[in-house]
Order: sequence, then C-alpha cells, then structure tokens
Amino acid sequence: MINNQEHFLALVDENPESIYCYHDLHNVEEQSTFFKHSHKKGQLMYVEGGTIQVEANKKTFFVPGNHYVWIPAGEVHGIYSNSKTVLMRTLYIPIKEDEKDYYSTMGVYPATDLLLQLLLHTKDWRGDIEESNRKLYPIVQAIKVLLPDFSKTPINFTIPKVKDQKLKEITQFLDDNLDQNIMLSDLAQRFDINERSLHRLFKKDTNISFIKFFTIIRMYKAIDYLSQKKYSISEIASKVGYSSIPTFSNTFYKVIGKRPSDYQRGAEILK
Repeated sequence: MINNQEHFLALVDENPESIYCYHDLHNVEEQSTFFKHSHKKGQLMYVEGGTIQVEANKKTFFVPGNHYVWIPAGEVHGIYSNSKTVLMRTLYIPIKEDEKDYYSTMGVYPATDLLLQLLLHTKDWRGDIEESNRKLYPIVQAIKVLLPDFSKTPINFTIPKVKDQKLKEITQFLDDNLDQNIMLSDLAQRFDINERSLHRLFKKDTNISFIKFFTIIRMYKAIDYLSQKKYSISEIASKVGYSSIPTFSNTFYKVIGKRPSDYQRGAEILK
C-alpha cells in the first residue's frame, strides 16, 4: 500500500501546473487507509457515499457523505474510512503564492448544488488536466476559483486526536461498542485504572470529558448510518446506544445542529 501511495503522490505532483483529477471507489470489508502524507497541491475531496476521517492539525476531521474537505498544500494528513463503500472525488489543485490566503485553511463543508454539478462533469476523468485542454480545464479551474465562495461556512465535525496509548485502547473499545451503555466506571474497571485518573486523562489528552467524547463519536457514527440510507432512525438510535428515539434525536440536534430525520431526507446538516 505504501509503495502504491508513493507512486500515486509522485504522479499528483509531477506536473506542478496541472489540476490532477482522481475518483476512488472503496468497496471493501476492511478499513481503507491512506497513510500520513502531504503533497504540493491543495486537495479538494468530495465524499459521495459512506464517510471518511482525515487526521491533521492534531484533530480528526469527520467528513460525511455529500460533504467535502479542503486540505491545504503541504498539510500532513492521513485519510481513513470504516465504510464498506465510499466514493471520493478528488481534485489536486496547484496554489500560487499570492493565492495562499484563500486556500490555507483546512475545513469540512456541505457541498452546494453548483459544486456537485461541476464535480459530476469530471466523473470520467483521471490524471493531469492542463490549461491547454480547452474542454476540461475551464471546468476544474472554475471549481478552484469558486471554492472560496463555496467554503465560507465550515462545519465543526472534529474529534480531538488521542495521544496517550492507554486512552487509544480505551477509545477503540468505545468505537467498537457504540451500541452499549458504557459508563466511565465500566471503563476504569475493564482497563484497570482509577476512575478519577481516567476522568483527568480524558480531560488532559482530549480537552473534553469522557461523556462528551463518547457522545460525539456516537453521533458521528449515526451520520455514517444515515448516509447509508438503509436503516430507520429507530434502528440507528439502537446501533449507537439509545433506547429512546426522542433522546437520540435531541442529542443529535445538540451535536450536529439538525434532527436526524432532516439529514435522512437529504437536507444539509447546517446551512
């Protein structure tokens, strides 16, 4: 995987003036991974199915379906997905020195109809698109020019990056058991750590409490299930540990800003 990744990144940056176009469909049983890397071009990645996580800036940026992430040129990041099927439409865009103010901030955004239509024009393209290509280049260049207008309202779908090794094991356990009603005392007993010490460890390492951390990853997983469009809201509530649909809906609203029913109908999460 690493060798293929290095070869791919070399192709992306080989022509510094081109916009490199790539559409990647993962349809696998195991986690898809693009290990920590960077490139000289900025990256626009639209997620058309499933969800992805991008690790950068000491945070994990959560990107659900029908959203895109902008990754500035030179930003070290890793891309991961637990979704069995996820389609990523990506443009690697050269950024000039005098343009960096517009394209220097990483963020996740809901896709506008115009951006989606422009991206769909690229669905059969792959590789370098140069300025001399009078048919294709104006479309990808339009995406670049309009990107600052598309990206005015970022969505704060982030999870603090866990650094402590013991806490990494604990958070992986939480991620694997989102349907269970897990208390801090349960974790302390399972991982042989004092409950008060575990509370302090969460606050020190993630800057948020255990309850808030567990709630966030549950709601992000709920978005993953909603984007798959094959589960009812009651089924999703159960899958992320809620026996009460109103409680699940209210919690989802507090974290995401919309009701799960709005998201399931295809509404934007945040306007």
